[in-house]
Amino acid sequence: MLSHKLCTFVQYYTTKVYDLIKTSIEKYMKNTFFFIAFLLCSITNLSAQSDRWQQAITYDMDIKMDVTTHQFEGKQKIVYTNNSPDTLTKVFYHLYLNAFQPGSMMDTRSISISDPDRRVRDRISKLTPEEYGFTKVNSLKQNGKNTKFEIAETILEVELAEPILPGSKTTLEMEFLSQTPKQIRRNGRDSHEGVDYSMAQWYPKLCEYDYQGWHPNPYVGREFYGVWGDFDVKIEMPASYTVAATGVLQNAKTIGHGYEGITKKHRKKKRLTWHFRGENIHDFVWAADEDYKHTIKKAACGVDMHFFYIPGEKTNENWENLPDVMDKVFDYINENHGEYPYPIYSFIQGGDGGMEYPMATLITGERTFSSLVGVSIHELYHSWYQMILGSNEALYAWMDEGFTSHGSARCNNYLKEKGFMKGKPTANPAANSYKGYKNLVTSQLEEPLSTHADHFNTNFAYGMAAYSKGAVFLGAIEHIIGKTAFEKGMKRYYNEWKFKHPNVNDFIRVMEKESDLELDWFKEYFVYTTKTIDYAVKEVVAKNNKTSITLSNESNFPMPIDLVIELNDGSTKTFNIPLQIMRGNKKAMNQKVLTDWQWTDKEYNTVIDINFENIKSVHINKSELLPDLNPDNNSFVK
Repeated sequence: MLSHKLCTFVQYYTTKVYDLIKTSIEKYMKNTFFFIAFLLCSITNLSAQSDRWQQAITYDMDIKMDVTTHQFEGKQKIVYTNNSPDTLTKVFYHLYLNAFQPGSMMDTRSISISDPDRRVRDRISKLTPEEYGFTKVNSLKQNGKNTKFEIAETILEVELAEPILPGSKTTLEMEFLSQTPKQIRRNGRDSHEGVDYSMAQWYPKLCEYDYQGWHPNPYVGREFYGVWGDFDVKIEMPASYTVAATGVLQNAKTIGHGYEGITKKHRKKKRLTWHFRGENIHDFVWAADEDYKHTIKKAACGVDMHFFYIPGEKTNENWENLPDVMDKVFDYINENHGEYPYPIYSFIQGGDGGMEYPMATLITGERTFSSLVGVSIHELYHSWYQMILGSNEALYAWMDEGFTSHGSARCNNYLKEKGFMKGKPTANPAANSYKGYKNLVTSQLEEPLSTHADHFNTNFAYGMAAYSKGAVFLGAIEHIIGKTAFEKGMKRYYNEWKFKHPNVNDFIRVMEKESDLELDWFKEYFVYTTKTIDYAVKEVVAKNNKTSITLSNESNFPMPIDLVIELNDGSTKTFNIPLQIMRGNKKAMNQKVLTDWQWTDKEYNTVIDINFENIKSVHINKSELLPDLNPDNNSFVK
């Protein structure tokens, strides 16, 4: 294939090339013209390449933490590969820690929004200079040359010393000084559970550049999007600290960690350097505490599970029992969603709730056992829906949180079914998500799923949309295409889009291919509008030894319908009513497919070859997968 540089050349000089061909027609013989024309067509076709290229990156970082001032000096070397067809003259970095200063965008947003995050509220506005977070960039060079840069709060804007051509690499070297803020949101020191350092979203992180351009989103609360690459990180701390992090520890034997903990011999040293490596990831997290207890369990699937927690009455028993349950969880997710590709995963007490990162999570640890298991499952699930299927969380937060909520609910249900956890399994594991979605609609605060995560008018609307409505999206897809196609589609989605940045259309296309149905109409209604679903059983009457059934669409959202008839003898008959715009019907056992329902028709009538006298009841949405907001009119009972 021709190089990106040649493709770019063609894009820049198309006019000159065509002029050359015109001249060639006049000057050269016919065969020469054909050769040049053929060459031009080939180059033009290659330049019209797929827009789903991805940038690549490697990070090498050396960090020295001063636990007295809570400041750390950093040296960072990035090798950045421009796989795009564009020439880049600037780059952007995230400087997350600058959000934790009075008057920041995060502070202003939290104070002004009607329902602030309880963890933030006005706490940033009250920080003292010693409690601030900050990152100061002392120098930034590209290939040894100084760059021009400007800090716009949480975004570093960089004018490059030389352009990065398509297909080429560049080296960016930075020296910086940062201060860890008092624990408020995700990152910080001295959490309310006593964890010394929760180092999440802590380093200068290069923003992503994709088919939509740069994504230098200010850190207001919810941004999570990054470049796939490899991380090599060295963290120097006092020897009394245990460090937990993304990646595999490279020098466990040297520092006396990873087997029996840090020995007395090593504790006598003043400082130790912890060296971690992680491959094919898009972020890096770490935490440190002098009291961490560290245990390891190898899961049946071969993954080394690491657990870091502060021993105490509120943690000991639950954290000791957690590994056996998470072993079963790995088995379940691997089987139902795709194989976990990394060698390690760490469950780390820290942070302010639960937050996912590559190969690790920060979770508060002083919980009931069911709560600890629940948050651990949810954050682990993010390894699939964000760390491997890396959707842009700012634009598609629901593809991250909603898909995770849907999967973790089913996993919890599975644990109860198998007796690994207490409690009774439910027919619809995502029932709570459906309730949340209904609460969102009735609140009249709903905004479309397509709303940028930071731009929702309320935190409530964001939370219910991302977590609840996002999970309902998957439940509704299963209702439309059937369980078998849905489960195959979820695995296919993982295998086709892992280590990429899928969007909603990519997901829908996978489900269309797996089900052989058209689903664009559902995406357009459910993602880009706030239209709702309400179907009703309007009339059931006898008709010539048969039964006439009339259904009505009481809403402005078309959906296919499953009609279940319960007979007096206790048996049931299931009928599927496809939408005509689906161009087909879901494949399911023991169902009869009826005539298509045209979405423009508000009513639908069918005559069933069952004597009315033999019918006990008629139901729509028996599975409860259809997100029908008014279940009261879903049934006819004699």
